[in-house]
Amino acid sequence: MSQRYLQQMITPTVSAVQDQFYGRHQSPGSGSAPDQLGADEINFIESRDSFYMATTSESGWPYLQHRGGPIGFFKVLAPDKLGFADYRGNRQLLSTGNLAHANRVALFLMDYPTRGPVSYTHLRAHET
Repeated sequence: MSQRYLQQMITPTVSAVQDQFYGRHQSPGSGSAPDQLGADEINFIESRDSFYMATTSESGWPYLQHRGGPIGFFKVLAPDKLGFADYRGNRQLLSTGNLAHANRVALFLMDYPTRGPVSYTHLRAHET
């Protein structure tokens, strides 16, 4: 898991729960620069034919949406910027509306064929 993402996730409440259950808490490393994707992550991302995208609504509820297409529909545009072909869906625009409210997104990329381990990267949604 990237250090910057871990910094975002380990809040004072999470640290307190870690202390309660384990007698200590995890201290993420420092760093304020956005995480950068490496060659392994780029190859993994660009070889997917689907992924799941999670956003949060104005009411605070998460929304998880499947996105799919042919291999290569999901691209790394820069070391900290991703893009994907947006095929017509159900026209509800839930993710789009959520991203207009809060430009944060969590991506879940599965390796179903090999069931191999995957590292996680946190990226901010970019306006186009």
